[in-house]
Amino acid sequence: MSTAAQHATSPPVALAIAGTDSGGGAGMTADVRAFAACGVHGSVAVTAVTVQDSLGVSDVHPVPPAVVAAQIRTVARDMGVDAAKTGMLASAEIIAAVAEVCDEVGIGSGGIPFVVDPVAASMSGSPLLAGDALDAIRSLLLPRATLVTPNLDEIALLVDVKVVDDASAREAAAALHDLGAAAVLVKGGHLEATTGREQAECVDLLSLAGGEEHEFRSVRLDRPHTHGGGDSLASSITAGLARGMSLVDAVALGKEFITRAVDHSYPLGAGHGPVSTLWAAAL
Repeated sequence: MSTAAQHATSPPVALAIAGTDSGGGAGMTADVRAFAACGVHGSVAVTAVTVQDSLGVSDVHPVPPAVVAAQIRTVARDMGVDAAKTGMLASAEIIAAVAEVCDEVGIGSGGIPFVVDPVAASMSGSPLLAGDALDAIRSLLLPRATLVTPNLDEIALLVDVKVVDDASAREAAAALHDLGAAAVLVKGGHLEATTGREQAECVDLLSLAGGEEHEFRSVRLDRPHTHGGGDSLASSITAGLARGMSLVDAVALGKEFITRAVDHSYPLGAGHGPVSTLWAAAL
């Protein structure tokens, strides 16, 4: 293909509705890196500005809900959106604004693929979600989601299920389906810490509302630097959906992507370093 032809071809567009990370490890920075590595153009709607480094979050400044909605609306009207994801949403008011504008532009609810990553706290444990916002996630976002990608702590907050094995993973998925989620990815990355038992594999369970299940397995990597891993997994899946992949194939892409990103993670600062996309070519 000639250079001119390459420039004339627009890539798919993925939209991250998420907060910033001033340290660059997680949030919308991680989302845009994963989008680019997986072959799509990344656009953003900033929901909050965090003061953050490798040690944790020291301050959070939410963006006015109307401004969050305006960013989504403007991108969708001009560029179009092939898939979207959420990250840190900060408050019930922002969640309500996101749900309303997504309905307006056709994101979610069986339209444009919509991945909901219900970010509740940073890796260091700093809260990233107001206390009244969990109900808004349950009632406003889960029923609109193509896929929900909670970690084990977020599952416990949303449906009060502690995942320790395959049976409780399926119990958690069923509870999230009952709240309206069309598909749930129960991630096994934190299972070793939850159970206290050594796990040779990292197994993620994709559960569809109709009862279909798929397991995605990888060798468990002993890496201390995993900041931004959840964001990067959700955004790489979103990139696959933006490229027109089936949900199963998009999750497989995300699993491969995050395994490599963790394997190539690096130290940065005095705390947890980020997962890496520096190795990546388009997948």
